[in-house]
Amino acid sequence: MGTTQLESVPEPKYWHLKTVLSEALDSEFTVGEILPNERELAARFGVARATLRQALEQLELEGRLHRRRGVGTTVAPPRVGVDVGTERQGWPTTSGDTWNLVDCTLAAPPAAVADALGSERDEPVHIVRRSRVSHGQPVAAELLYVPQASAPEPAAIDAPSGPARARAVLRELQRLELESQDRAVELGSARADDAKELDRLPGAPVLVVTTRFFAEGRTAALSAATYRADTCRLTFGASGGVEIHHGPDRQAS
Repeated sequence: MGTTQLESVPEPKYWHLKTVLSEALDSEFTVGEILPNERELAARFGVARATLRQALEQLELEGRLHRRRGVGTTVAPPRVGVDVGTERQGWPTTSGDTWNLVDCTLAAPPAAVADALGSERDEPVHIVRRSRVSHGQPVAAELLYVPQASAPEPAAIDAPSGPARARAVLRELQRLELESQDRAVELGSARADDAKELDRLPGAPVLVVTTRFFAEGRTAALSAATYRADTCRLTFGASGGVEIHHGPDRQAS
């Protein structure tokens, strides 16, 4: 990183510094590398530490940096692609994808979910919790609502709770022939429970992806997945992936 003169730049100093730092992240640093401390960076760029903090905060909001007390500021990994294309369809799987099974309970869903499933509002459904991690960092949390009509509660589902029960419910769901599915995406704010699971503060920006799965002429399951907006990006198309090259050593997939 070379020293950059910022005195004559008409835009806010921190914004220009953010651009300079972003270019340096692409060319001089690797994922997980710790940046020099604030005093060194401020001296190198000839700015006040308050200006530097503004630039670092903006880069953190954009998902380029991770700032952790006791660790320092590290270069964040590339954003995780969230495929919202309609070409790739399939039931949530028990293994072999990017999701980890966490738990499964039988409880009444939120009213809006019950309405979408076409079930009575006080009728219990299977609620499967899954999480997604990238580079050791939580990036998404999902609640999958499965009516008992889609996954009955006979001896076939004999696991009392936890990941084993979740796997059993998903196996039952996969017995159905998937007819179609649709997705909706909206920008939201992390609720307290989502924020805790995603290691963010309540109110942090998130992407909420809602997927409805159709089988036997009805909504057989509904997924509500909450993604960290600072670590994820939407992808479209048959491949579900758009490559973005950040530099010679960094690439998003």
